[in-house]
Amino acid sequence: MGIHKISIWLIAFFMSIPMLAFANEAITDNKIANDNNDPFLQAYSAVYSTVWKKGISLKVEGKQTLSKQTGDMWKFIFTADSLIASLMESSEFYVRDHQIIPTQYHYKTKVLGKTRKATLTFDWKKRLVRNDVEEKPWNLTISPNTLDKLSIQLQIRQDLKQGKNQFDYLIADGGYIKNWLFQREKTETIKTKLGYLSAIKMVRTDNLSKGKQTSFWFVPELDYLLVKLVHKEDGESYSLDIESFERL
Repeated sequence: MGIHKISIWLIAFFMSIPMLAFANEAITDNKIANDNNDPFLQAYSAVYSTVWKKGISLKVEGKQTLSKQTGDMWKFIFTADSLIASLMESSEFYVRDHQIIPTQYHYKTKVLGKTRKATLTFDWKKRLVRNDVEEKPWNLTISPNTLDKLSIQLQIRQDLKQGKNQFDYLIADGGYIKNWLFQREKTETIKTKLGYLSAIKMVRTDNLSKGKQTSFWFVPELDYLLVKLVHKEDGESYSLDIESFERL
């Protein structure tokens, strides 16, 4: 596999990791205010370094930002650039009862001058998601608990914060509804650029039979921020480590 393909796959990979309640039109203004004041929803910016190893090492830097929009909307963005490729992902969403409800997801990559775009638009009244890929739109039926592949990271953090022990998610991606499963393991102290941090280790379990091993570390004192990821398969390894974190 070419290095340029690996780099852009790796950048996208950690954002593609992982219940969403159906949007209730009768939710009160007080409920909206309570969700918006949830300490989990704090604007921030974080920078990560990502390394792919297979004979050689390739390092890419990415930036993740969570920001408040108008009304009760939020926007989650991830961008990354290398000499040969770039990636931009964004998810717009709101929160009800600690559940993230996406409204739109954007994806754009550019590899060696070739651009690929995709947009997912969620229609919760019709329970459909419109997928616009290369100007060929089509609809997919979704269940009340469907996320996009970027906002799922925020949902995992929220579920950890709520003390949940089940991590079973549905994601609209690539024309399918995919099921991602995770298992919470022990809390570990890990060394990061931010210092030594106590982090909850999570392991993805639905793809173990395919020879893939993926582990994630979330830090409670940073609103359960993802600070580290390690993925291994077919003699290759990928790692992600936080470089900096700033509240906005």
